[in-house]
Amino acid sequence: MDILHVKGIRGYGYTGYFDAEQSLGQWFEVDLTFWLDLSVAGKSDDLDDTLDYGQAATITQEIIKTSKFKMVERLADAIATAMLDLDPVDKVKVCLTKCQPPIPEFEGEIQLEIVRSRS
Repeated sequence: MDILHVKGIRGYGYTGYFDAEQSLGQWFEVDLTFWLDLSVAGKSDDLDDTLDYGQAATITQEIIKTSKFKMVERLADAIATAMLDLDPVDKVKVCLTKCQPPIPEFEGEIQLEIVRSRS
């Protein structure tokens, strides 16, 4: 199994537990790791034989933009589910960062990782 990373997908979305997060929104960043077989594309040099990572980034941004979940865990799971629908993905890791969460006197980020597979 081969691995493909797509990093730094940013999107403005409305996922969050607090009402202000769901109305005002905030920035999210996603890194994706895909497990897939790249041997055919390595020989054919054809986009049809591999993952279109531009499509994966666009889908991820659209999910961030249009979803209104309370929990970032739900957002990450929705992204993972959508990525598993893409050929030829067997397994995906979604690393989701909530940039500047509304926590008093906290200037860091919240990040979670989930791994999902077809089987």
